[in-house]
Formats: sequence, C-alpha cells, structure tokens
Amino acid sequence: MTRLGAKQQLLKTYDNEHETTMRVVRAFPAEKLDTKFHPKVKTARELAWVFTLERYLGTKVWHDEFASKAPSGTPPKPPEKWEELLAGLEKSHQDFRKLIDSASDASLEEDVHFMSGPKKMGAISRYDWAWFLIHDQIHHRGQFSTLLRMADGKVPSIYGPTADEPWV
Repeated sequence: MTRLGAKQQLLKTYDNEHETTMRVVRAFPAEKLDTKFHPKVKTARELAWVFTLERYLGTKVWHDEFASKAPSGTPPKPPEKWEELLAGLEKSHQDFRKLIDSASDASLEEDVHFMSGPKKMGAISRYDWAWFLIHDQIHHRGQFSTLLRMADGKVPSIYGPTADEPWV
C-alpha cells in the first residue's frame, strides 16, 4: 500500500472511529454526567472532554511543540453545557482531520516528538502519531462505555451487537 492509500485509510478509520465515539458519548444520560463512579475515575463529563483534549494535544505534537520540552500552559477546560462540549468535540475532530488531509506524503513521514516513557521523549512519524491518537480514542471510548453502562445508559453498537443494540 502506498502512503497515499495509507493516508486515505487513516482518514477513513479516523472518521469511522469518531462516529462510533460520538454515538457512545451522545448515549450518556445527561443527568448523570458529573457522577463520580469511583474516586480514581473521571466523571463522564471529564472523560468526554478527553476526546477533545486528545486533538488539542495531537495538534501540539503535530507541530512538534514537544521537540525541546513539554509545552507549558494548561489545556482548555470543558464547557459547562453538554451541547457545547459535543460541538467542541466535533470541531476538534474536523480541525485535526484537516491537518492530516492537507499533509503531503513527505510531511506524514516526518518525525515529531512525544513522550515514549517516564520523563523520556521519543520520535514518531506524524503518520504513526495519528494512528496512536485513534487507538487512544478507542481506549478512552472503552472506559466511557463502561461508565455509560454504570449510569444505566444504553450502550450502542461499537464493533458489533450489544445487549442494548442486538443485531438479530
């Protein structure tokens, strides 16, 4: 597969995984968004915001802002209104997608820097970085779907049927 074909596959997967994540996030009962299910676990609102923060971080890494040191400052806080959080997530998805889509094959092959272990930075190609973010989204979506079940929400199909969305 050529990198051009690989880029198109990356974008297809990026969009498909985002669509699945949005189905899961939108299924969460709004009245339970701030429930603390366990002392070590984020609230659903906080965890939903992680999907936006991933793109925020993703953009900083894409521009190699970690090359010399971790960027300073604090990430943006989640909006109070659930609808604004969802809209922000959609916008951050589209903004990061544009970075990938507009990148040349050569640019996708260039290395950027990100943490590769405790207090250790390493090089990763932009192409591999984008795949890393997709996999991280899938990981956090799994966490979110667990909170969704604990909140008595209906878990939609992710990669197949669920108890709430059977296929037969």
